Amino acid sequence: MTESNDIETNEDGTPSINRIPLMIVLISGAFIAILNQTLLGTALPHIMRDLNLTANTAQWLQSIFMLVNGIMIPITAFLIERYTTRRLFLTAMGLFALGTLVCAIAPNFTVLLSGRVLQASGAGIILPLMQTILFLVFPIEKRGQAMGMFGLVIAFAPAIGPTLSGYLVEQFPWRSLFYVVLPIAILDIILAYFILKNVTERTFPKVDPVSIIQSTLGFGGLLYGFSVAGNVGWGNWQVITSLSIGAVTLILFISRQLRLKKPILEFRIFKYKMFALTTGIGMVAFITMIGGAIILPIFMQDMLGFTAFESGLMLLPGAILMGIMNPITGRLFDKFGAKWLAVCGLTLLTVTSLMFTNLTTETTFMYLTIVNAARMFGISMVMMPVTTAGLNQLPKKLMPHGSAMNNTMRQIAGAVGTALLVTIMTNQAIPSQGTSGLIHGVNMSFVLATIIATIGLGLAFFIKHSRPGIDPEPE
Repeated sequence: MTESNDIETNEDGTPSINRIPLMIVLISGAFIAILNQTLLGTALPHIMRDLNLTANTAQWLQSIFMLVNGIMIPITAFLIERYTTRRLFLTAMGLFALGTLVCAIAPNFTVLLSGRVLQASGAGIILPLMQTILFLVFPIEKRGQAMGMFGLVIAFAPAIGPTLSGYLVEQFPWRSLFYVVLPIAILDIILAYFILKNVTERTFPKVDPVSIIQSTLGFGGLLYGFSVAGNVGWGNWQVITSLSIGAVTLILFISRQLRLKKPILEFRIFKYKMFALTTGIGMVAFITMIGGAIILPIFMQDMLGFTAFESGLMLLPGAILMGIMNPITGRLFDKFGAKWLAVCGLTLLTVTSLMFTNLTTETTFMYLTIVNAARMFGISMVMMPVTTAGLNQLPKKLMPHGSAMNNTMRQIAGAVGTALLVTIMTNQAIPSQGTSGLIHGVNMSFVLATIIATIGLGLAFFIKHSRPGIDPEPE
């Protein structure tokens, strides 16, 4: 198969290709990349026992994945403009599959950590690349529906991860987690080889080593600092050093990108007001969503005595509901735009977050399941519609940068949200009052989540031009 970059187009300007098999390949790749990110949490105690690790050491298996993932995402816009769609996707999936194999057969922690780095380097390319391809192959009036399918993956994979992981590690060795993912990755590579076509246009930007180093230190420093702050505290020297280096380097990176004719990551896209606004709203929704996914399992396992499998099971109905709703909200977006979907969704998110501020030792499994499902329903009305509305405002040439920026901001929001909510939960806990005192910390973390959701709700009223067919604002 050739690597020609000649792209046949339809009358609407989109590439002339069969979209259904393409969607299957892309969604499968994104699904296992996101699923893999959430599988390991439940298995860490088993890995610690088997490889004789401390909790701090084992946590690096999670942290390194998010760190490398977050470093690769901003660079993806540059890679999309330099390499063909097929080559980049096959390379990313190849790295991911190789990393999965290394993890499965790893005899010690060092090899296992190396496998996670390989996995993350591939996964960090897959998501923004997939988003870019979807926006290029679908006409503007069908992008909501396409992004709804993408949203199904983003919602469903992280929620079934802990449940599936809990089941596998109770029945089989922890290596089974990687042996389950590996065949799917290999099958996706084979399908992509025969189905995937080149749809992105190459502009051959020059490699700028300084920008790549600055991006790595800037985003990596912030992500690492926020990731460990929730566990070790904001005053820890690692956190202060990491956040300081990250912030200073990121400022240097941004100023350099604004001076370059062909930057690695185009920060000028924030001149498109609706893109900037919807990216902010998406970050707010992601902070509250990731907070629930992190805080609720801790509350259930450490304070109410549920198993890891049961806490994963509690999250499952919300994931299923969100998965079902994403394609529906995608169609609603194509018809009505994002504004009122976002307003309704964020209202529901605010109310349900408020309902989690009164948890007690008597709180039932059913209450947690129903309220969490309602929260996920609200998030399904926000995440993909606002993302699509924002990216719709960008011209085609900026689409890779918009996708990379959107995914980068989401990664940062996830790290910041987790750190803030875990810190509030820890600092506001009153251990002298026993379990009830610990639950007070959980309630306070959801008070913060409610405030953040309320801010998002206020911003949603300012969404304009979110209906398909509106031309992007001029540069």
